[in-house]
Amino acid sequence: MSLTAGPAPVTHPGDVRAAQARDLVAAMVDNPAGETSASVYETGRLVALAPWLPGHDVRVSWLLDRQRGDGGWGGPGGYAVVPTLSATEALLTVLRRADQGRAGALAGAAHRGLTFLAGALDAGAPPDLPATDLIVPALREAVDRHLARPPAGLVGWAGVRLPLPAGLDPGRLTRVRGLLAAGRPVPEKLAHALEVGGDRAHRAAGVRPGEAGAVGASPAATAAWLGHPEPGPALDYLHAVGRRGPVPCASPITVFERAWVLGILARAGAPLTVPGSLAAELRAAVGVSGAATGPGLPADADTTSVTLYALARLGRPLDVSRLDPYDTGRHFCTWPGEDGASVTTNAHVLDALGQHPAHPGVAATVDRVAGWLVERQEPDGRWGDRWHASAYYATYCVLLALADHAPGAAARAAVDRGVGWLLETQRADGSWGRWSGTAEETAYAVLALAGAGRPGDPRVAAALVRGRRRLSEWDGSTDGPALWHDKDLYRPTLIVRAAVLAASWSDDGVAAPATAP
Repeated sequence: MSLTAGPAPVTHPGDVRAAQARDLVAAMVDNPAGETSASVYETGRLVALAPWLPGHDVRVSWLLDRQRGDGGWGGPGGYAVVPTLSATEALLTVLRRADQGRAGALAGAAHRGLTFLAGALDAGAPPDLPATDLIVPALREAVDRHLARPPAGLVGWAGVRLPLPAGLDPGRLTRVRGLLAAGRPVPEKLAHALEVGGDRAHRAAGVRPGEAGAVGASPAATAAWLGHPEPGPALDYLHAVGRRGPVPCASPITVFERAWVLGILARAGAPLTVPGSLAAELRAAVGVSGAATGPGLPADADTTSVTLYALARLGRPLDVSRLDPYDTGRHFCTWPGEDGASVTTNAHVLDALGQHPAHPGVAATVDRVAGWLVERQEPDGRWGDRWHASAYYATYCVLLALADHAPGAAARAAVDRGVGWLLETQRADGSWGRWSGTAEETAYAVLALAGAGRPGDPRVAAALVRGRRRLSEWDGSTDGPALWHDKDLYRPTLIVRAAVLAASWSDDGVAAPATAP
């Protein structure tokens, strides 16, 4: 007896996307630490600092496999400097420990890395990623120590000293190490890069693991603080984060991931039901000074504002006065004492404030922040930012914030210029991207055009059709490059998937409120 299946039921795209939204929420519940890509920089530091940690050989092989043909590691251009320094120093350290089984491969990879660095470090200062001004001098110094008496296979590098990029002053590293040597506390945000302290980082006074056992939510910082495999929460954290071999720059990223995913999906009108426990945990993460990306990191205005926005969209609003400590009177700093300023942080602040229009003083603050954002628009219409390598992310954040919460003529004109830049930079295949077309950057452009473009504009409509068609062709088949800024470029997996899903969802014409029981 044979059974013949009938025609498969027709599934509406909205049903599929609703299921995908449910899957994203379920993934955040199942893995509260969050999902992010592995980092060459962080993995290299773990190879050098914690050879006793299970997975060491896997991490060394992973580094060898990811070296580029030009000898570098990591992203394009100056983004390769930090990961290449870390990987090269790690391989030199392994060679010095007499790993004879792979000495030839290790020496060859280190030689190619050194050759790449000799040119890259002389080409100017690398991009302004967190702690780059500390990491580059620290790793350059470590590599120079290796080259004073190079291991076998690298004798031709004896006595060579790598250049320090112009604009990077090692004085700040000296001061940080001085604080550690004196047993004085370092600024909380520096715990994330504690490994730059070298031997002084070991059990540094005033630095303690957070709730999850991590120091500064960083495998490298935790390994530097621990020093040796002594039982306790820090060792447990390293075992957990390193169980698959390569490690991310930051873990856990609990609040960051949940706030961004829920905020993106709610804004796009996805039919989103959030477990009450998850919403309650997100609400509890906002203390009197705001919310932090995850345990072990300081609270910041960016995470606080996105969390407040997401909670408001879920019907669980909190008082926006938690942002008051970050108000400089002109704009909002990401954290007190910040060097520079972040466009996307202020766009997210605008989103959070916009959910509470009746709160005393909000209207005036919205006008002030919107004006500050307009002033920072580039001549061609884009915005750039310190937390992402692509201007498409910053432009998406600012365009939606201005379009939703700043109705003035100056803001509308800035929005129109930003929309014009998006229209002008769409690629022939319908995608957008800084170096090449990517699903992530295409999603940001689609969301920005759908939310900020003038209704009925035929150019916007045509660009959206082409962009959405390109997204459907990717269909989740590739994760794409790492574009977010930490000590190394990284990719917050679920956040990117949420953006791509939201961009696809915005084509359905169906909007349902997000809810939290």
